[in-house]
Amino acid sequence: MMDGMIGETIIVPPDANLNFESASEFKKVLSWGAEIQFDWKGHSYGVIRYGTNNKITAYEIYKPETEKVYETPDDALEFMLGEDKLRDVITKVEVTERTL
Repeated sequence: MMDGMIGETIIVPPDANLNFESASEFKKVLSWGAEIQFDWKGHSYGVIRYGTNNKITAYEIYKPETEKVYETPDDALEFMLGEDKLRDVITKVEVTERTL
């Protein structure tokens, strides 16, 4: 167990930038179990790791029919945001909520 990581509260200022600087950063926090919500072209999306075998689910919020399940964070970057692949726009989406 790493000291100072589990159960530690981190306060983020309201004006903090939660956006991803790279696809690698997205994959790293998702592999740690992050829950992510973001907006793209007027739609809100979520990416979470949970459930059976700790798989990753990506979806458009309030539209369960859009859910796609992925094995790895790299696979999750294949999720389509309308006409755009998440991999191509991950550094451009506006992250609204992010753990880790």
